[in-house]
Amino acid sequence: MTTTAPTAASATTADPRLKDTWLTRQLLTLVIGFVVVAMLPFLLGEQAQTVAVRTLIFAIMAVGWNIMSGFGGMFSFGHAAFFGIGAYTGAYLLVEHGISPWLSMIVAAVVSAAVGTTIAYLCLRYRLAGSYFALATFAFAQMFLLLVQNLEVFNKTEGFNVPILPRDSWWMLQFEKGSANYLWIPLVILALAVLGTIFYVRSRAGQYVQAIRDDATAAASLGIDTMKYRLIAVAASCALTAVAGVYYVQYYFFVGPEQAFGSAVSVEAIVPAVIGGIGTIWGPVLGAAVIGPLSEVINEILRRPPAFLEFLQGSIGLDVAVYSVILILIVIFLPKGIFGTVRERWRK
Repeated sequence: MTTTAPTAASATTADPRLKDTWLTRQLLTLVIGFVVVAMLPFLLGEQAQTVAVRTLIFAIMAVGWNIMSGFGGMFSFGHAAFFGIGAYTGAYLLVEHGISPWLSMIVAAVVSAAVGTTIAYLCLRYRLAGSYFALATFAFAQMFLLLVQNLEVFNKTEGFNVPILPRDSWWMLQFEKGSANYLWIPLVILALAVLGTIFYVRSRAGQYVQAIRDDATAAASLGIDTMKYRLIAVAASCALTAVAGVYYVQYYFFVGPEQAFGSAVSVEAIVPAVIGGIGTIWGPVLGAAVIGPLSEVINEILRRPPAFLEFLQGSIGLDVAVYSVILILIVIFLPKGIFGTVRERWRK
């Protein structure tokens, strides 16, 4: 019989009664959060709803990244590769073959998972870990960026423009501008992603991958197939990130090399998870909820500053500087992320 190395998650869910209580708490939080966010279209204006949709896309990416890098311990700085695979798969199938984005999500998830597990297998097979693993993932993302910029089949640097339909279509995921459906669809995807993460964390595969993250040598000595369970985490992470990429194209009606494979895309997956709390279920979601609207709020304040800050109006690049300072302060004073730090202090 195989045993696992103890982890924080396994300690929390070792007793069946504690496990049921923990699961009930997570599911209740998910339901409440879902209902609250689902009401936003009735409360927000069109511009604010756009920010909310972008925030949900960030959250889906962050949840995906967290499965691989937070729970799996394989830090990826190239998740743009998997987001881009999803975005370009969805755009190509729709524009060139008229295939529904719903089907494209499935295809993109499978392709991205296959590519991601191949990359991870090669990295792990040749014992690339830590910063070397991160650099390898970054290199693959840059390779994909160069490929799409030079391949005629992907329209090189021009990318794809999604044709706009004259009427609403659930099958093609197109609705009138400002439709609440544009927010509800990524909300459902995010809810399913979080639900999957909850059950993954309490499953044998989730427990094993966390044991491997904490001490791979000890886990292997106990009979855990370290390669297998790491690749499961990678496949799930890449598939979810690809789905976010497909939806991104459907919402913005365009994708180009930089929007899909640029290094900024990887940062958008990493930052919410880091700010919220790596290796936690709710950290990436909370981080996205903070980061998503933050830049917009800063821009609005600097665009129309109060009287005592009028001297800041029109300053070029100040929004980026303020945004960066806020992120640095969060990292300094909340080293385990917002959710991780608050949870730790609450337990004390």
